[in-house]
Amino acid sequence: MRVIVASTGQQLGILKIQDALRAAQTAGLDLVEVAPTANPPVCRIVDFGKFKYEISKQDKEKKQASSKLKEIKFRVNISEHDYETKMRHGEEFLDRGNKVRVQLQFRGRENAHKDLGMKLMQRISADFSTMAAVEQLPKLMGRAITMTLAPLPVNKRKRRFAKMEFLPEDDHAQDDDHDDDVDREGDEAETAAAKQ
Repeated sequence: MRVIVASTGQQLGILKIQDALRAAQTAGLDLVEVAPTANPPVCRIVDFGKFKYEISKQDKEKKQASSKLKEIKFRVNISEHDYETKMRHGEEFLDRGNKVRVQLQFRGRENAHKDLGMKLMQRISADFSTMAAVEQLPKLMGRAITMTLAPLPVNKRKRRFAKMEFLPEDDHAQDDDHDDDVDREGDEAETAAAKQ
């Protein structure tokens, strides 16, 4: 079996079980089998209590990362700006590795137009196609349609609704030109008022 000292990362090489146990006892630590299916099996000389704690900590982190589900709520008659804002938030959630549940709610007369809701859900899934895969297809449940999206691998993600960044130098140059036009218009208005 291959033996590694956990505190230093030093490999002791391939040893017999008795020799590995003796090395662990002389160090005052435990011999823990890390990879039993490897050929030869891999063991570490480590404090067993600390080893168990680190494994439980890693498991908790994995569960927390994979279980986060964010929700975005839409309405059938959403304006274009609100739609883009919600899509931007959805992309941020997916970019962090979270799943996204899209919920489209119907109220009042909107219940008669379920087809418009399905069209909107198709548009949403098409717009998120560069960031996520549809995990649960749009399903009508009572007064709402829900769909679940799972993020694509990091190297395949491409954002479509990211905020546009402006260069401050260009803004100032345009503002200066605009101020001159306003001043000229003001002068013309004063001249016209003086003539009357």
